[in-house]
Amino acid sequence: MGKYVLLRGKSGFRFNLLAINGQIVGSSEVYTTKASCLCGIESVRKNAPAAPLSDLSVGAESASPCPRFELFTDKAGEFRFRLRARNGKIILVSEGYTRKDGCLKGIESVRKNADSKVAE
Repeated sequence: MGKYVLLRGKSGFRFNLLAINGQIVGSSEVYTTKASCLCGIESVRKNAPAAPLSDLSVGAESASPCPRFELFTDKAGEFRFRLRARNGKIILVSEGYTRKDGCLKGIESVRKNADSKVAE
């Protein structure tokens, strides 16, 4: 099982979700309080396992309801994903992948590791 790592910065708290191999598979936004950051982790735990995938890299608009994973290509041509909560807010984003299959594996890793413990 992976783990969530809490990080404190000048402007607040954020978290990374690490896979069992220690690789970061997703990062959060910055939260103003530790409590709200922990709520973000709970949202990933709740939403990631069953969230459907919307592949925006093929140019289609997402019509699926939230929660959902969105796979897309960035301006540099890399594949990325984001996880949206039921309210539509982005709760987790990935780093860039050069290959689409790597990005899909990243999404599966989030699903697999969503229920991980928090390491502070």
